[in-house]
Amino acid sequence: MLKRLKNSFFILISTFLILYFFFNLMSGDRGLISYNEKKQILQDLKKKELLLIDQIKDLDFKNSLLSSNLDLDYVETLIRERFLFGKKGEKIYIIKNNDTKN
Repeated sequence: MLKRLKNSFFILISTFLILYFFFNLMSGDRGLISYNEKKQILQDLKKKELLLIDQIKDLDFKNSLLSSNLDLDYVETLIRERFLFGKKGEKIYIIKNNDTKN
C-alpha cells in the first residue's frame, strides 16, 4: 500500500511539474506567445523609426533650402501653397477632401 501511494504521488507531482513548465513555456512574461508579441512590436518600432528618419531627412533638406543660400523657387512654392498666392491671370482651385472617417 505504501509503495502504491508513493508511486501515485510521484506520478501526480511529475504531471503537475510537466504541466507547470508547459504553461510557463507558452505563456508568461518570457513565454512563446509573449515572444511573438514582442517580436511584432519590435518590427513595428523599426518601421516607425525608418519613417521618422525619412521625415527628419526631409525636414533637414527643407531647412537647408531656407538657410543663408536662399532658394527662391522653393520660397515661391511655399508661398503658393500656404497663402494661395498666384500671378495675374492664374486660377487657383481649392480642393476640399470630404472623406468621413468612422
